[in-house]
Amino acid sequence: MFQTAFQPNAFQNDAFQIVITPVDTKRTGGDGWTKEEWARAQALDKKRRIAEEKRILALKADQEARRDFIREQISPTPKVSKRKQNKVESVSEEKQSEVIKYDALIANLERQKQDLLNAVLIRQAKERLEQEIAILEAKRLAELDDEESIIALFT
Repeated sequence: MFQTAFQPNAFQNDAFQIVITPVDTKRTGGDGWTKEEWARAQALDKKRRIAEEKRILALKADQEARRDFIREQISPTPKVSKRKQNKVESVSEEKQSEVIKYDALIANLERQKQDLLNAVLIRQAKERLEQEIAILEAKRLAELDDEESIIALFT
């Protein structure tokens, strides 16, 4: 009977339990992202998806060029000249450099997104520290007030 009537959170351990929530109108929600950062992250994701699609297309084109080159080496057609075969080889090398270019672009976009995420995390940690400092300052002032009250009682 007493167990159901008693609320364990009805009493505070400390009369100076303070929760400070900073007011920031630029936020999109409780996740710490501003609207500009969220839009930038979405744009980076979109660019990355496009770069990955282009990379896949470049890989497929490179594989097709290699297959054509191998087919020509195995059973050459009578009309194909040596100059045409060199062109196929150079196309394959161009496609490989294109794949490398897309790999570098994807890595750069990933780095930018990670930098953006780190900035958000740093800002959240800064806000938490500011809240802790405000709480500690309130506790210090309360203890100082208690000491002054005791001194006033003794005098």
